[in-house]
Amino acid sequence: MEQLFDNWTWQPPEHWAKITTIDMHAGGEPLRVYISGLPPIEGRTVLEKRRYFREHYDHIRKGTMWEPRGHADMYGAVIMPSEDVDFDVFFLQNEGYSTMCGHAMIALTKLVLETGLIRREGNNPQITINVPAGTVHAQAVMERGNVREVSFRNVPSFLYLRDERVEVPGLGQMCFDVAFGGAFYVFVEAQPLGLGLTSEHYHELIDYGRRIKLAVMDNFLIKHPFEDELSFLYGTIFTGPALESGHHSRNVCIFAEGEVDRSATGSGVSARAALHHAKGELHLNEKITIESILGSTMTVQAVEVKKFGPYDAVIPEVTGTASFTGRNTFYFDPEDPFTEGFIFR
Repeated sequence: MEQLFDNWTWQPPEHWAKITTIDMHAGGEPLRVYISGLPPIEGRTVLEKRRYFREHYDHIRKGTMWEPRGHADMYGAVIMPSEDVDFDVFFLQNEGYSTMCGHAMIALTKLVLETGLIRREGNNPQITINVPAGTVHAQAVMERGNVREVSFRNVPSFLYLRDERVEVPGLGQMCFDVAFGGAFYVFVEAQPLGLGLTSEHYHELIDYGRRIKLAVMDNFLIKHPFEDELSFLYGTIFTGPALESGHHSRNVCIFAEGEVDRSATGSGVSARAALHHAKGELHLNEKITIESILGSTMTVQAVEVKKFGPYDAVIPEVTGTASFTGRNTFYFDPEDPFTEGFIFR
């Protein structure tokens, strides 16, 4: 029997803008990668390119991250040619632009190697990527042309504030740390707040995470040692016991404008490696496995100690997996009142 769409020949009008993406996830956290339809992006460094995109094309971020084409927890990556490494990339989310993204490093490495966008020989190919926070080195484990897992060595990561206290409206006094793993995160134990690190506490995690982030921002200066554009608090990470035996712990990251990371958060576990090493709780080359709100995991270790400005930093190595979920072509009808999208949070 002839199927309904067998002889269908419809094409969108030529004057509609079209953007094509490959969609993926790493540990459940989405990644929308733009592969065609973006206008030219000017700039020499990643930060310059990101700044140009933000100033000229922020409507594209909103139109593809927000509803009706995305949702409040969508995440994106703009990859571009590079002068000195395999490619440059910056990241998009519901509030704006991230400085580093570990789950994207895992997914993008799978994308470029498994699809042949970048060709490397052997079962452990390596690539180098420029991100807003610096340069990241990634390595894949390949079997029969498929990327089974990816490890990446992150930018220098360090403990920024240790055992501080802050008054959080509606929650009272609490103890916290702030650490940098490509972005700055405030770390708080979930159990004293009566929070579980599971989907049942999803809305409370968002609420508390936003309150804590704003309280720390209001009372403490967040300053990167070299880049003003990296000098802001990106999110709150709640920590607690693992639910599966053999794992180190579980954490849930609330970042940007109340966005919930479905993965264990690559830059977040990098910051945790720095935090635990600084407190004498993690030795060099000691691997720990951290769970996400979904129960997916990332493994992290500190592989090197180095100075980073005034800070004693580590180089974290994070390992995880990613999967493809689809290929999308998004249309932008100029008569559509929601071409720039909308967001509910």
